[in-house]
Amino acid sequence: MTAKIYLNDEQFISGMTQRDPAEPENNNMALHACENPQTVLTNRKNLAQLLDVPLADFICTQQTHSANFRRVSAADKGRGAYNAEDAFSDTDALYTYDAGVVLCSFAADCVPVIIRDRKTGLIAVVHSGWQGTIKEIVPKLLHQLIKIEQASPADLDIQIGAAISQQHFEVDHDVYSKFKTLGYADEFMYFNDATYKYHIDNQATVKRQCEVAGVPSEQIHIDRTCTFSSADGFSYRQDNKSGRHLIFAMKK
Repeated sequence: MTAKIYLNDEQFISGMTQRDPAEPENNNMALHACENPQTVLTNRKNLAQLLDVPLADFICTQQTHSANFRRVSAADKGRGAYNAEDAFSDTDALYTYDAGVVLCSFAADCVPVIIRDRKTGLIAVVHSGWQGTIKEIVPKLLHQLIKIEQASPADLDIQIGAAISQQHFEVDHDVYSKFKTLGYADEFMYFNDATYKYHIDNQATVKRQCEVAGVPSEQIHIDRTCTFSSADGFSYRQDNKSGRHLIFAMKK
């Protein structure tokens, strides 16, 4: 099992699996994008073993590039773990206060976000592809956590996971204009005169969203591994039949 661990202490563990040619289907974790579901389940079970929990503790969603999030609990364990059909539908972020719950997100170029409240123990995972970013899924979730759950931005640690780099994230004017409309992403975009394409730094845009929500910049960390160019990365843009990383967070 090949996985990058972002944080592992007495209360919390988080990280994301990596592409590994030595593993079946390159260590693909997605039931919705696979050649053999049994292979994916084996890969997931290997991750569960690494985390020292049963696969039945995982909670997964059916991601739709929405701005929809959901609070879950230990009672929801197993949703989407063995079968994509019973995953939470039309959901791109999860949060919980409960220990022993593995929150899962899937990505192959999109920006993964892991949130931890050091004071309350609340944890969250977010899938923010470019559509999620312009729909402001991260700001909307942070508003929920800060205004409804009474989290203090000063207590939040945020990890932005590996994603496609600005160099390789080329878009046309329609996508550029959507980012432009946000009003805070201009410095994270440039125009390539040779290709007539715009290049957008989605990770930096998400970081700015967190800063605007009040989270101190020094508490937001970015994994700059490019999923397009790195051998460890699954990239939908490079290969639309690619597998997916699993991004995980668990309160111990």
